[in-house]
Amino acid sequence: LRCKTLKEMDFIQTSDSDCYCYNRNSQMEWKYMWSTMQVKITSSGLLSIVYITERHNCQYPETILSFIKCMTHNFWTPKESNEITIIINPYGETMCFSVKPVKKIFVYTISVTRNIVDFKLFLVFVAGVFLFLYAKTLSQSPIFYYSSGTVLGVLMTLVFVLLLVKRFIPKYSTFWALMVSCWFASVYAVCGWMEDLKWLWRENRVYVLGYVLMVGFVSFAVCYKHGPLVDERSVNLLAWTLRLLALVLIYCGVTVPQCSYAAMVLILSFRSLRYPLKAFSYVRWKTKRWRAADKPAGRFLTEDEYREQADAETSGALEELRRACRRPDFPAWVVVSRLRAPNKFADFVLGGSHLSPEEMSLHEEQYGLGGAFLEEQLFNLRTA
Repeated sequence: LRCKTLKEMDFIQTSDSDCYCYNRNSQMEWKYMWSTMQVKITSSGLLSIVYITERHNCQYPETILSFIKCMTHNFWTPKESNEITIIINPYGETMCFSVKPVKKIFVYTISVTRNIVDFKLFLVFVAGVFLFLYAKTLSQSPIFYYSSGTVLGVLMTLVFVLLLVKRFIPKYSTFWALMVSCWFASVYAVCGWMEDLKWLWRENRVYVLGYVLMVGFVSFAVCYKHGPLVDERSVNLLAWTLRLLALVLIYCGVTVPQCSYAAMVLILSFRSLRYPLKAFSYVRWKTKRWRAADKPAGRFLTEDEYREQADAETSGALEELRRACRRPDFPAWVVVSRLRAPNKFADFVLGGSHLSPEEMSLHEEQYGLGGAFLEEQLFNLRTA
């Protein structure tokens, strides 16, 4: 069977019942990591599309997700409509389909456009990153436990029921075989619901609301009866399950395989780097403590030691000032012309005291044992 190849910006108008294929784009660019190809088929009459499984890589699927998509396309009955939209991954496997009119031959059009940023894919990617980073916190949250249990019961009722009757299944092999079957059946049902969601809501709104409310209430009641997870082993198991689910979401949220692999490796490395960083911080903390232990412990000076050091430093500084004033290059006349008491300065240079008897007595009155400064300090301490 020879099919026509679809390319970006193609617009085909024909009345032939033909098959079409969109081949994988070999040139991958990181800026198109969230882009998808949209194939829109419109006509005046009803038509349906049939996926060609031989060309859809069903015999040798590249990944588990490709196998699930192939099985869904193989068993799902195509619906009839006069407007069908197909979303294709431009870097995925080759997608082939044929257009089948319902009654008679009529004219239909096929248009191929590129959606630069598919916000659904972007939200799936962001949700995967968030779920991976906060898996440990969410696994310990009672709110997340009840809400996720309720959603699981509504969307995947078979899986939820199987988890409830797990204790009555004697063998683990039987349980996991049933789990895989329930997962495939639930995915199949969810895919069908998503495709017919608008029709279900428009035609059977009461039944949909009744199902969601009834099953959601029962699921919440069962989760409330068992209570949130408290066992450390169960919490860790839930956390790793959420991390695995997050990696699947990250992979599904990017159309370029290399970018999805790089994002998964990067986020795994980010988690693994926490342990070397903790070890480095611990070694640094121990090194600081070791260095601090080698340093001599400091202590405060006593009043006598403080006065001795102050007298010694003051005498040394005054003596250094005298030596500077005695140097030949010192501008003595300039300094003397600017001083109010040049005779006092001359006595100081020749070895006299830098304070006069009047200044010494005034200082004693102010800062001595019976001085005003000491009395003021004592008065402030008493009032405080």
